[in-house]
Amino acid sequence: MKVHELASAEQISANTIRHYVRIGLLTPPKGDNGYHRFGRREQQRLRFIRQARDLGFTLDDIQIMLRESEKGQSPCPTVRQLIEPRLKDARERLQAMQALVERMESAVASWQQQPDCQPCGEHICHLIEGHAGDDHSAEEHHYE
Repeated sequence: MKVHELASAEQISANTIRHYVRIGLLTPPKGDNGYHRFGRREQQRLRFIRQARDLGFTLDDIQIMLRESEKGQSPCPTVRQLIEPRLKDARERLQAMQALVERMESAVASWQQQPDCQPCGEHICHLIEGHAGDDHSAEEHHYE
């Protein structure tokens, strides 16, 4: 099948499939016309890639898994090893997001009772500048 047919069948963009081909995650043969022909093998690999991505694995991680599999080695030990730091990172991001939600909820509750004010001097918006949660800087939380 052609790239657009595979994209439609798997509900993924053709550009994503082309990217996977460029970086070697998918290796479809080319037909006489020079176009890639995607078969059952590529469709199965694409599904695997999506499943791995849904579990938080990076494309580099997936490349390692595919190489091991192609060599006849079980990628399972690598999968177990790779998921640990991904899980740790996800937990840290979840905690940061929970803290952000709490700060936002606090701000919303506090701002309901405050009047609007015109900017003056060096002040831009008193709601943000006067919020009690201002001990957290944007840089500390990687917000820009």
